[in-house]
Amino acid sequence: MKTLNDFNFENKKALIRVDFNVPLNENFEVTDATRIISAKPTIIKILEDGGSCILMSHLGRPKGFQEEFSLKHIAKKVEDVLGVEVKTVADCIGDDVEADAASLQPGQILLLENLRFYKEETAGDKDFAEKLSKLGDIYVNDAFGTAHRAHASTTIVAQFFEGKKCFGSLLAQEIESIKKVMETGEKPVLAILGGAKVSSKITIIENILDKVDHLIIGGGMAFTFVKAQGGKIGNSICEDDKMPLALEILEQAKAKNVQVHIPVDTIAADDFSNDANTQVLDINEIPDGWEGVDAGPKSRAQFHDVVMQSKTILWNGPLGVFEMESFANGTIELGNSIAEATKNGAFSLVGGGDSVAAVKQFGFEDKVSYVSTGGGAMLESLEGKTLPGIAAILE
Repeated sequence: MKTLNDFNFENKKALIRVDFNVPLNENFEVTDATRIISAKPTIIKILEDGGSCILMSHLGRPKGFQEEFSLKHIAKKVEDVLGVEVKTVADCIGDDVEADAASLQPGQILLLENLRFYKEETAGDKDFAEKLSKLGDIYVNDAFGTAHRAHASTTIVAQFFEGKKCFGSLLAQEIESIKKVMETGEKPVLAILGGAKVSSKITIIENILDKVDHLIIGGGMAFTFVKAQGGKIGNSICEDDKMPLALEILEQAKAKNVQVHIPVDTIAADDFSNDANTQVLDINEIPDGWEGVDAGPKSRAQFHDVVMQSKTILWNGPLGVFEMESFANGTIELGNSIAEATKNGAFSLVGGGDSVAAVKQFGFEDKVSYVSTGGGAMLESLEGKTLPGIAAILE
């Protein structure tokens, strides 16, 4: 696996695929710079080698050229994060861009315009990729968030850099972290899967059953398992058509000696609102008119014990409706447990949109081993798929 450390970038122009698809407010100011900060080590290493950086990214889902999706809006934030001047250009391919790239001096950075202003980017167009390839000497992919897409800049462009392509430090870290959970992690290995739907996690569950010792199923998806086993779940969320599958998963887990932990009690509410009346109920005995919205105290204690005995932990999905303050405690307590286990030497990987949002919201970012930057890419990795953006560097 070729990384930045396999190259000296002195007097070289690095064409770097970053993921600067960051949120902006109505004044076009960046509201969360995590993805820019994550790319910093790669960019700084290249500049310190005496190289220059040509950064390419997408922003949003524009239909052709749309001013509000221009990357010039984020250039100032990129400068602030890197502490280096960032030059911008009004396009990402063409003669003018090639001239700007060619005149780039060691230590300088050029930020290309939004790749998705061209439909050829998402179509994985080879001619478009070739035009991009003319801008740099070495191709660096550091965009895990888009590694599961076979787009021109994430995958196709790599074929024009034979022997001169590598992973950036962020992407290398992502690959390493997933590998720790799926292959090399110290046992016992625990996977915590939460969120609303079983259907979105089926492939992950089937793929990780061979790798884990414990599986905690929380959040809304737990009710499909509870109802499938004959429990009364009131008005709780449930995918009735997935109940046979839930039973099948439990059978598979048993056959593979995986201990499955499902909540035993729940915080139930009489309305889906922060001000609803609540009560703690046995998860099998929720009356009509009430719905489970968070893990109950017994479940939290049980999950804490499982987390504390685990050496490798994957967390994907919250235990309740954490966006509402009244129903966030199960997720917060789980975060505390994982933080404590990490402090005691366990390796913890958090990934997938909602868990990452929860970790940031409740201040666990620096208390776990690694927070993944890619939602879809992480999920596909856990499903056992080879991501096109990764395969293109390995070829």
